[in-house]
Amino acid sequence: NVDKAAIVWSITITLATRPIGALILGSLADKFGRRRPLIACVLFFSIFTALTPFAPNYTVFILYRALYGIGMGGYWGIGASMVIESSPSRLRGLFSGIMQAGYSLGYLLAAVAMRAIELRFGWQWIFLSSLSIAALVAVLTILSPEPLAWKRNQATSFGDILRTPFRYKKDFAYLVLLMTVITCLSHGTQDLYPDFLKSVHHLSSAVISNLTVLYNIGAIVGCLMIGHLSERLGRRKSIMLALSIAAISIPACAFGTSLFALALGSFLMQFGVQGVFGVIPAHLNELSPASVRSLFPGVVYQLGMLFGAP
Repeated sequence: NVDKAAIVWSITITLATRPIGALILGSLADKFGRRRPLIACVLFFSIFTALTPFAPNYTVFILYRALYGIGMGGYWGIGASMVIESSPSRLRGLFSGIMQAGYSLGYLLAAVAMRAIELRFGWQWIFLSSLSIAALVAVLTILSPEPLAWKRNQATSFGDILRTPFRYKKDFAYLVLLMTVITCLSHGTQDLYPDFLKSVHHLSSAVISNLTVLYNIGAIVGCLMIGHLSERLGRRKSIMLALSIAAISIPACAFGTSLFALALGSFLMQFGVQGVFGVIPAHLNELSPASVRSLFPGVVYQLGMLFGAP
C-alpha cells in the first residue's frame, strides 16, 4: 500500500548506495585478489534480497534495499576485472558482451519467475530464490583461478590503490560522465517500462511478461553482437552504432499503436541499450590503470549510477 513514487525511490536508493560497495570491495579485490571479495559481496546482497519480503514496514524495506545496493555495487567492478583479465586480448569484446548479457539473462529469468514462481508460491519466493543463485556463483568463483594479470599488477598498499584515481583525473571524469548518460539510457528504458506498458498502453500482465522476455532476448543478442563487433570497429564506434539503433527505435518503443510495433520497438531498444553495455566492461577496463582494475571501473560505473539515479 505505497504509491508509485515510493517504489521509484526504492530503485533510486539502491542505485545511489552502489558506489560505497564499489569503493570498499573494489579496493579489497585489487589488494587481495578477485575471488574472496566477489564471493563476499554476492552473499551480502543476496542475504538482504532474501530479507526484503520480511520487512515489517516501508522504512525497513528501504533500509534493506540500500544495504543491498552496497553489496551489488562491488559486484560489477570485481566481476568485470576478473572476466577481462581472464580473457584472450583478441576476444575481450566478445567476453565483455557475454558478461554483460548476464544482466539481461537475469532480467529475463525474473520475468519467467514472475509467471512460474509468484503465481504458485507467492511473491516472497521471488526474493528468496536469490539464495540458490548466490550459492551457485560462490561455488563457480571458488573453482576459478585468480587472473594472472592481477598477480602481475598487484598494488602494494591501500593508500596506493586509493590515490591512483586522482592521478588519472581526466580519464576518471570522462568515464563518470559517460556512465551517467548511459545509466539514464538503460534504467530509463528498463526499470519502469513494464509499468509504462500497463499504465499508458493498458496491456495485460501476461502480455507485458511475454514482451519482457522478448526484449531481454534482444538485449542479450545486442550484448553479444555489439561486444564482439567492437573488436573490429573499436569500442567507441560500436557504442555509437548501438546508440543509433536505440534512437531509431524510440517511436515504436514508446508510441507504437499496435502490439507488433511495441514488441519490435522494445526489442530494438534493448538490443541497442545493452549493445552499448556489451562494450562497457572491456572499454572501462582498457582505460583503467592496471593496478586498480576492480576499483577504478567499478567506482566509475557506480558513480554513473549515483548521478543518473535521480
